Amino acid sequence: MVGEDEDSDNPDALCNKSVWKRMIITAAGSLSNIITGILLVFIMIIISNAIGSTVIAEFDKNAVSPDYGLCTGDEIIAVGDKNTPIWNNVAYEIGRNGTEPVDITVLRDGKEVILNDVEFGIVTEEGIAFGNIDFKVFRAEKNFKNIIKHTYNASVLSVRMIWDSLGDLISGKYGMDAVSGPVGVATTIGDAAKAGMQNLLYLSSLIAMNLGIFNLLPLPALDGGRLFFQLIELVRGRPVDRKYEGMVHFVGIVLLMLLMVIITYKDILKLLM
Repeated sequence: MVGEDEDSDNPDALCNKSVWKRMIITAAGSLSNIITGILLVFIMIIISNAIGSTVIAEFDKNAVSPDYGLCTGDEIIAVGDKNTPIWNNVAYEIGRNGTEPVDITVLRDGKEVILNDVEFGIVTEEGIAFGNIDFKVFRAEKNFKNIIKHTYNASVLSVRMIWDSLGDLISGKYGMDAVSGPVGVATTIGDAAKAGMQNLLYLSSLIAMNLGIFNLLPLPALDGGRLFFQLIELVRGRPVDRKYEGMVHFVGIVLLMLLMVIITYKDILKLLM
């Protein structure tokens, strides 16, 4: 935009807008991505044949969790210290934390019951261990209230999953093999499309939200990096010298492009193997 990286005499140029207006404009693209992700979740739930409840209907043949107190008819309301308002939360918490014994809070005969150190067993996918969800749940009534409830909670969970994934990458829980660039994402989208419209919509919503959240991180060259400098301007009452801000963003772009090349090279090698 005019006045984004340079001074301008045009009164409508970005550089001549108040700092709070520039912050709104800078954040608008990322927020649009997040809103798009939420709309895709809503559509996915609308077209789904059924939505899952958090009430256990039956256990798998080799299920181990019944040995630790879980019963059919139990409504799972928390896994560890995380509430589970919808089925997606149950699946995510058990998958993420069920590799080790975990406390499960259920609603049984109208009373809350805490089952300590429940085990689920472990499944491994692409070298990553997950807790094994060894039961099935009843369907939830598909009405307007439940559709809105599931859209809201599934969207909030998606945002949390993205933050957790970023944290796992930084902590070293997942390596670079877990990161994909355009080539890897295109391959995954193709696989999701073959699996059905719901899988494609779910993956698309995650990608949209991931783009929005990642772009809001306070990193050079990203929208979040520009917001960071605008926040400094808001606090100190005057902008950072454009020359220095431009240098920071330039270094950020170079590093991001280098990372893109490395990840794309890795994705191509994976396709050829």
